[in-house]
Amino acid sequence: MEIDYSTLPKRDLLFIDVKSYFASIEAVRRRIHPLHAYVIVVANKDRPGSVILASSPKVKQELGISTGSRNWEINRNDPRLIIVEPSMGLYLKVNKMIVDIVKRFVADEDLHIYSIDEMVIYNIFVTKLYGDKFEIARKIQQTIFKELRLVVTIGIGDNPLLAKLALDNESKKVPNGMAYWSYENIPETIWRIPKLTDMWGISYGYEERLKRMGIESIYDLAHSDKNKLKDQFGIMGLQHYYHSWGVDYTILSERDSLSNGEKSFSKGQVLMRDYYKDNEITIVIKEMVDEVSSRLRKHGVSASKIALTVSYARDIEERGFNKQMQLPKSTNHTMELTDHFIRIFRQHWQGQPVRQIYVSCGKLRKFEYEQLDLFTAADEMEKSHAIDTVMDELRNRYGKDAIFKAYNLMKGGTYLSRANHIGGHKG
Repeated sequence: MEIDYSTLPKRDLLFIDVKSYFASIEAVRRRIHPLHAYVIVVANKDRPGSVILASSPKVKQELGISTGSRNWEINRNDPRLIIVEPSMGLYLKVNKMIVDIVKRFVADEDLHIYSIDEMVIYNIFVTKLYGDKFEIARKIQQTIFKELRLVVTIGIGDNPLLAKLALDNESKKVPNGMAYWSYENIPETIWRIPKLTDMWGISYGYEERLKRMGIESIYDLAHSDKNKLKDQFGIMGLQHYYHSWGVDYTILSERDSLSNGEKSFSKGQVLMRDYYKDNEITIVIKEMVDEVSSRLRKHGVSASKIALTVSYARDIEERGFNKQMQLPKSTNHTMELTDHFIRIFRQHWQGQPVRQIYVSCGKLRKFEYEQLDLFTAADEMEKSHAIDTVMDELRNRYGKDAIFKAYNLMKGGTYLSRANHIGGHKG
């Protein structure tokens, strides 16, 4: 098959990544060049199984310890190593400083924040001021290093997919930290990606299924029968096929809008031990729903659909369950959402030890008024909403632990111990 690339949208996109973000910040605060440091950021230094959140490039290259490794894998006798717990508040502060630097080169509407350490510039219209896309990329790199001492890598592409693939597969490995992937060089770039899982969007599960079809590489994927891929994977099969040809119609600005119905608010938590008792598990669910519903109210939206994922302990053959529910009416009310989540849990849990919980509220819409129902007294609903409002205001002003519910003190509760965490980690 031949793709007519002249018919595809072509935009200059820069996919920007701060190299080993958490570890680099920890190196800089100790006045060490990020590329020369031996820093490891671990979620909890006291737990052997605690996950590694970040490690310096030297640690990855020489010791093989990277994000996702475990605390017990670290050689504590290595004098070069600097082992620290995360400072999420600092990482967020530095993120804002990086964003402010990038905004000097691009309009706000042309900047898309992808994650805490990655962002995308698209539809570049400032070439007369700063040069072409390569010159803009170099100046962003130089400015961030000069002001923050952080090393930045940049993938440049004709669309978001190509820019991201250039970043992950070339920019991070070359001395100047920059690479450009275009429609014109697909055979020399995408088709030479060494592993299927190095392609954006292909998980290990997909890789296994593709290999069972005789597809061992991205080149094989691009030259396979797209109809067979669709039969096997549905619409995702076609997406992977077209991605292997560098085709991507994503318009990033549309992803920032709530109106597309794709956004959701969620919270996940890995428990410190296995939970066996209904009352302890439901306390954690209540705490998590309390936080998510508060975020819904803060953004002025309500949810029409919820999802609960419960994962069991490692030694249990069953992995757990993931269940969704369409709500009878859209709401951001803590008590209502909690009742729905607890109902899902009790319908599907059969006593297995629980180790991880994830709650999500989706199908968001702008919150304008509360729809009454026949089963809830209007004054009771009004009183409950007033409690939500007061608790939100007190927590916003004085901190998450300024006011809490009695069940937060009961055995199994984690809210108070995590109240000052950011993104699930120490602030």
